[in-house]
Amino acid sequence: MRRRDALKMLAGGAAALATRPAWSGGSSPADEFFIFVHAGGGWDVTLWADPRTERRGLIEPATASNTDTTGLKYWKHAGGSFEPLTSRTGLRLGPGIGSLYDLRERLTVINGIAMNTVSHEDGTTFSTTGRHRAGGAISESSIDVLIANELGTSQLMPLVAVKFPSAFVGERLDRRVVPLRVGSVDALTRSFARSSEYLHNEDREDITVLLTEEAHDLAIESTHPAVFEQLKSQHAALPKLLSGDFAKAFRAPQLQAAYPQFEYRGYQGASNVAAAFAIEAIKRNIVRCVGFSLGGFDTHGANQRQHALQLQELFGTIAGMVKLLDVTPHPTRRGAKLSDHTHILVVSEFCRTPQLNPNGGRDHYPNNSSLVISPRFRPGPFGATDLEQLLPTDAGEFADGRRPIAPPDVLATFLGAFGIDPRRYMRDGEVVKALLV
Repeated sequence: MRRRDALKMLAGGAAALATRPAWSGGSSPADEFFIFVHAGGGWDVTLWADPRTERRGLIEPATASNTDTTGLKYWKHAGGSFEPLTSRTGLRLGPGIGSLYDLRERLTVINGIAMNTVSHEDGTTFSTTGRHRAGGAISESSIDVLIANELGTSQLMPLVAVKFPSAFVGERLDRRVVPLRVGSVDALTRSFARSSEYLHNEDREDITVLLTEEAHDLAIESTHPAVFEQLKSQHAALPKLLSGDFAKAFRAPQLQAAYPQFEYRGYQGASNVAAAFAIEAIKRNIVRCVGFSLGGFDTHGANQRQHALQLQELFGTIAGMVKLLDVTPHPTRRGAKLSDHTHILVVSEFCRTPQLNPNGGRDHYPNNSSLVISPRFRPGPFGATDLEQLLPTDAGEFADGRRPIAPPDVLATFLGAFGIDPRRYMRDGEVVKALLV
């Protein structure tokens, strides 16, 4: 190689590095996996992410008189309320964290998220898309769709959403990442069942080959070949989806038998089948993103007493997934385990009031917390609320000045962790570099 050519190559590389944003986590290969969980109903962060045990102002702390403590793994009395749990990374956690506390050094907890809404629909949309609803309509795509659009288009199933509030909005997105939204895992497997009344599997395979070849030929002649290449990839994937092995593996009874670690009765019950599906589908390298909802947190009356136990079950499910990922080999990376390349984001629509209402419950409140478990994120706490837990405090300096962190910042940071420029998709939000490794 001539010296002049070598210098040109070095200069080009330096220019590329110079234009890479400071927040960029670098490009991500398409063998990372993503799990998105929605804690439906609005969780009480005083019982897990932002524990408050002192009666101050409006705060009515959880005590044995207003909370069911029997069965709570980490309830320890301290002056009538519970004693917060701590970690080496600086986290303070409440008893609702349950067995996820065993993984405390790997948790990234974001507190003091400014929600500016107490509507379930709007809060859910804000937490997953970074935009409030406009006239009831969703105006941006959800985080799982954006990740799938960047890293999942070549996957057999780029995105599966089991009651997860996925939203596909915009013309610039690849149609292959339209969420496969189902109400249950069984509904997913039933959708791929085929009758042999008129066609046998051999007939379908012949038709699939014909359609795949036709899409390929059309791509060669088309002004927009990408459209037909997408069709080709979808046709090519169909035989695997229709195979009997696929349908059997993802039926609820088979998943429950294969993953007894999850609780299939309790508060979450059948919803935990989606957690088992996520692990099995990732292990088989079938999906890129899986989203599901674990609900039951909309507590306004005496059922607030059970809220900590419901949280413990939620976080038990998440802990179970992480522990399984720790012992499961990556399907395409030799010597790697899945937990090194699987990233979990857990959100809810808002939190609960710091005070109890006359019915002994806690109502909607426009503050929030979220949880990330990912090797791309720095473990520990970020953000905070004031002493009376009424308002989020300033989390740092943003382009529009000092302010609390908001959902679009959380989502933009999640995109930035994988080298994805959030400005391609999101109107609002800044990457918080302090959250990234």
